[in-house]
Formats: sequence, C-alpha cells, structure tokens
Amino acid sequence: MSHARKSDHCRHRGFALIISMIFVLVFSALAVSMATMSGTNVQVAENLRKANRARACAESGFDVIRFWLSQVAISGTTSPDQRFNQIADALQGELTANSITNVTTSYSSSAISIPSVTLDSASASSFSAAITPLDTETLQIDVTGVYGSTTKTIRARYNLSERANNVFDFGVATRGPLTTKGNITIAGVNVAVESNAYIESLNSFLALTMIGNSHIAGTVKIVNPVAGTDIGANAGVGGATGADAMKHIEIGAPAVEFPEMVPAVFYSYATNVLTPSVDLKKPVTLTNILIPAGMNPKFSNEATLNGVVLIESPNVVEFTGGVIITGVIVTNGSPTDDSGTNQLIFRGHVANRSVALLPEESQFAGLQSQTGTFIIAPGFSVSFGGTMDTLGGAIAANGVEFFGDAGGKIRGSVINYADKAMTIWGNSDLYFNRSGLTKVPAGFVPEIVLKYNPASYSEVAL
Repeated sequence: MSHARKSDHCRHRGFALIISMIFVLVFSALAVSMATMSGTNVQVAENLRKANRARACAESGFDVIRFWLSQVAISGTTSPDQRFNQIADALQGELTANSITNVTTSYSSSAISIPSVTLDSASASSFSAAITPLDTETLQIDVTGVYGSTTKTIRARYNLSERANNVFDFGVATRGPLTTKGNITIAGVNVAVESNAYIESLNSFLALTMIGNSHIAGTVKIVNPVAGTDIGANAGVGGATGADAMKHIEIGAPAVEFPEMVPAVFYSYATNVLTPSVDLKKPVTLTNILIPAGMNPKFSNEATLNGVVLIESPNVVEFTGGVIITGVIVTNGSPTDDSGTNQLIFRGHVANRSVALLPEESQFAGLQSQTGTFIIAPGFSVSFGGTMDTLGGAIAANGVEFFGDAGGKIRGSVINYADKAMTIWGNSDLYFNRSGLTKVPAGFVPEIVLKYNPASYSEVAL
C-alpha cells in the first residue's frame, strides 16, 4: 500500500503573503521616512529663507547707515574726547537737513542708537543699528535685520581719518567762479599739473571766463554739473585754445575739501602792537606785530616784516611800497565774511620767505616748524597789483585778486574761500611750484571723516 506524498506547494502556502507584507511594511516605513525628511527639508528651507530675508534686511540697513555716515564730517580741531559727540550731532544734522524722518538717532556717551526702521510692514521687515566707539580713532557699527521673528546682525568698523583730497592739490582753487582777462599765464614751474585749477561755482552758472590771451597750462575741474564756460578764441586750457580747450575741462567733477582756516595757532607770536606813532612813510623793520582793528595803515615805503603779522578785523591794510616778509600774515576775521569790507592790498613789490628761515630766537620759538603758509586771511579779501619774488607759501582768503603787472612764483596754492569770483587780470603771470608738498600748510585743519573698513565686515551672533 503506497502513501500519498504531500505537495511542497501546500507546505509553503502563505509565504508570498508574508513577503508581500514585509515589502509593504518596508515601503511604508520608507514613505513615512521620506515624508518626514521632506517635511524637515521644507522646514529647513523655510528657516533658511527667513534667515536670508533677515540678513537682507540687515544689509539694506547697513547700506542706509553707511550712506549717511559717508556724509558726516567734523572739524579737525575737535579734541579726541569730543569726537564721538560731534559725530552723533553731525549724523542727526544730516538726517534733519535732508528731511529724513524714518531714521532717527539717540545718543549716549557710549552709543548712538538707531531704533527700528520699517522696510516692509506687510512682511514685518525692519532693521535697527548701534554705533559704539572702540577708541578715539575707531567706531563699530552693528546692524540687526528683522524678518518676522528671525534676526541677523552684521558688524563692521569705521576708522576716523582726515579727508584724503583737498584744495591744496591744485595751483588755483576757488569756491566762486574764476575770471581771467588780459595777458595771463597760469603755469607750473616743473610740470603743468602744478597749475591745475579747481572751481566749485555752485551758485553761479558761468564758472570760468577767459578773455584775451589768457592760458592755464594744467587742467580745470568744475564741480557745478550744469556750469557754463566762456573761453575766447585766443584763450586756452591745457595747451588747447578756443573750443578745443573744453577737452581739458571737466564739468561735474567730484568736490574736494576746503580745509578749515585756523590762524589762531599763530596769534600768540604777535606781541608788538603797531601804533600810529610808527611812521609808515619811512622804511620800517617790524617783528611779530599786531595791527589793531580800525587802524587801516598804509605802508608807503619799504617794509621788512619778520615773524607773524596779525591783522584784526575790521581793517584795510595797504602796502604801496616794497615789502619783504619772512613769516606769515594772518587775520582774525570771520571765515564766512565774503563782503570784501576787510582788505589786504599789495601794490608794490612783494617777497616772502618761509618761516623756516627765521633765526633761532625765543620770540620765534616753534614758529619755524609752522611751514607752508604765506597768508591765511579769513574774512579778508587779498589783492596783488605789483610784482613778486617767489612767495614761500600758500595764500588763502575770502576773496582773491591779481591785477596790473602782478606775477611771480608761488610755492604752494592760491585759495579763494569766498563764494564770489576770483579775478586775474592785466599782465599777471603766475607760476606754481608744488613739487614735494605733501602736507596741508600750517594753520589749516582738514576735516575728520569716517572711512569704512571692508575687511572688518562679519556676521555675528548676539
């Protein structure tokens, strides 16, 4: 009798179902994992988006603050312990002057705070900032961007430094227009660029007028972007005449600084008061003199002046005879007085030697190092109508004129601080020697500005 054999098929019945269930479980787990991972990625992406938006808000705020800080300038005479206070005042002053009301500042001795500034109210985007002094030469700025509940802060530093470019980079510089007429030559002793001219003329359309046979060997920069010129057929700039001279004239040039006139550094030397008893019709030799207000003296003979000549306002001081000055002439007038009421007039021959050539005497102690300046005359107009030997320093006043046969060499620059025309007419040939001059002349103080240090830029966690 034989036994029936059981089929293997019957013995493994249900195995496929088990395998199928395993695969279902595996794929279900994978699906759950992928769904979870996908959700996490979405959340990570959303967080990254919010962080990037917050960082963009911080960078937008940084650009805003950086722009306004670039407009800030304070006097170079400000003591180190007062600089931060002056910067705070200057920053708010710029905002107020430009009717900026959504950016405000609050100041304490340790920080300038800029409260929240809305960028987009719909998305709750804003920024705030804090400026703190690290020392008397360095500021730190922190700008925090906000997007919803996410914040990002960026940080950078600013260094306090003197403004890089100023009017002493030119032979002639004037806030008002420049007019030349007659047989005029303005040239460099060594190279043509020594006679470059700078004209602001912000309140006068006609910035440059050149009539007759007048020439400027260097180039001309005019700040007023809509300024006009009137250049005669025989007049020229940069070696070109007539219409071709425009190739050497830049209209809309960047503005440069007129450093603050601070003649007070010389005042203490002027200890000898000039009195009416001194006969100025005769040759005189005077040292460290003070010309009192309202005296209006006329030096009609040869005059030899040593050290400092301090002229008080109001005054009209005239030299009709020859004058030799080993030293510097200064005034105490207002730097905003362009009236021309106060005058310094040279009608005879003028020679000037640097203060460095003064003898080593107690009355000149320390003066020999105050080089680079011949005349610093705030509130006074200065006129030259006679011939000149080399003038040993810069000339700056609220009004400048050369007329008649005035001419000669100038070791430095001629600067007109007045917003009115500087005129050169007659047969005046001016030759500028600025070779080797790298420092601002004595008695002038450049402004202090804020210079961004890009290497200091970073994102910080606060």
